[in-house]
Amino acid sequence: MGEFVKLDPDGLKALREINPMMMSYNVEFAEVTGGTFWKAYTPEQVAGTEEFYVEPTTEGIAAMYKDLMQIYAPIDLYNEKLRSLAKELGPVWVRVSGTWATKTYYDFDGKMNGQVPEGYLNVLTKEQWIGVLDFVKEIGAKLIVSVANCPGLHTAEEPWNPSEAEKLFSLSKEYGVPIDAAEFANEPNMMEETGFPKGYTPAHYRRDQDLFFKWLRENYPECLCVGPSTTGGDNIKFGKGDSEDAGVGGIEQLAAETCNCSDLLDGTTEPLDVFSYHYYNGVSERLASVMPNAHWSAEEANSEAYLETALNFAHTYVPLRDKYVPGGEMWVTESGDAGGGGDTWASTYLDVFRTLNELGGFATVTNGVIFHNTLASSDYGFLAREVFDPRPNYFAVLLWNRLMGTTVFDTKEEIREGAHVFAHSRKDGKDGVVYLVINNSFTETTTVELPKNAVRYTLAGENGNMRATVMTLNGRPLVLGEGNALPSLEGAEQAAGEVELAPGTCTFFVM
Repeated sequence: MGEFVKLDPDGLKALREINPMMMSYNVEFAEVTGGTFWKAYTPEQVAGTEEFYVEPTTEGIAAMYKDLMQIYAPIDLYNEKLRSLAKELGPVWVRVSGTWATKTYYDFDGKMNGQVPEGYLNVLTKEQWIGVLDFVKEIGAKLIVSVANCPGLHTAEEPWNPSEAEKLFSLSKEYGVPIDAAEFANEPNMMEETGFPKGYTPAHYRRDQDLFFKWLRENYPECLCVGPSTTGGDNIKFGKGDSEDAGVGGIEQLAAETCNCSDLLDGTTEPLDVFSYHYYNGVSERLASVMPNAHWSAEEANSEAYLETALNFAHTYVPLRDKYVPGGEMWVTESGDAGGGGDTWASTYLDVFRTLNELGGFATVTNGVIFHNTLASSDYGFLAREVFDPRPNYFAVLLWNRLMGTTVFDTKEEIREGAHVFAHSRKDGKDGVVYLVINNSFTETTTVELPKNAVRYTLAGENGNMRATVMTLNGRPLVLGEGNALPSLEGAEQAAGEVELAPGTCTFFVM
């Protein structure tokens, strides 16, 4: 028996107002400078017809990087197709960070001539950073970054200094695209393996984060102080199973030394404006042979246990947010289906269930921003690398941003297989409500009783294939047209009464 859902738009109670830019994304620092990032899966692996497997290793994170990554050229942020598709998503936050940001030297005067100074991993040129600023300005976005904190800048015993950060912030301000928010570091709970100086401890981090935020408030007071940008920690182990390697959401489990969120914040004197953390459902197939209990299979990607993980994570972090940033927003500054560049199905329709469910569920818990990782890098990017073709998740969040307003309502519907129901105000500002109904059952039809006429938008995998690389809207394939024009995103008139939602579909109803 399928589920039955009776929508009651007149009986909805408002929960909260949320950030209009809740759906945002990352552009990795390694993309901007060019550098090492996750190897792409083969078309057969994406389709699920070829197994992805790597031999387990005891050599730690360095071995995984060596075998699973490759060097890529810098992204072309002036590409017209990329800019046009990014602009369609509407006003967003763009986060330019990642592990490479911690160990990047800003060669804005060109003196290094492409050579990497000792103690750094790579260099950022002035032209590359202006490319970021031009991109942010062109699409009407806000910019968040993290800064260098590596052996090239200082030792563990020497306090952090702003000599590199000043280059980044001053150039951005002088160019007319100031940095709007900053995290001190990306995933600092991995300590040395995130790029910090040798011997770095949580005490060193607390000292240096205070120095950074104090400097920021004195020199760039309009910039929000965001942190701690951790992944896992504080005994957070939501994932598959209860074992020690249960999925806390990232490759921090391969790091030699980790610490908790509280280790990084207890005793700091500079308050945060926004609380941030990273969240992934588990680890991808790239890391599954090393941490099998942290990986979810494709057959589980529509399960209740898998989909509820994001919501559990948010609930777990709320008390930490309330402790360190009372009344503040909570930002997930990296999110995606799996740590390690995404699963083989991250670029297919199968990941749309997780994406829309995470947005809908997060909004019922708190106000904040979710930064999808990434816009156009690796298998979990909204757009395919280099060619920038939109993937199913791109069109899913495009519809979310166009339809779902900032008032979140309590639907009074228990989340269950076949009926993940969320309700928001209308994005166009007109009276009414927008429902999102996710039928994550792949075998049963869900019946929805509509009390009034609506405009319907039903998403599905092409030809009923959950691992399709093309998604349909009311049966129409969502692919770019001539000149990279967007396909029609028009909904269909739906009369009041009982409506059947096919297995494995996601439907917006605009009333």
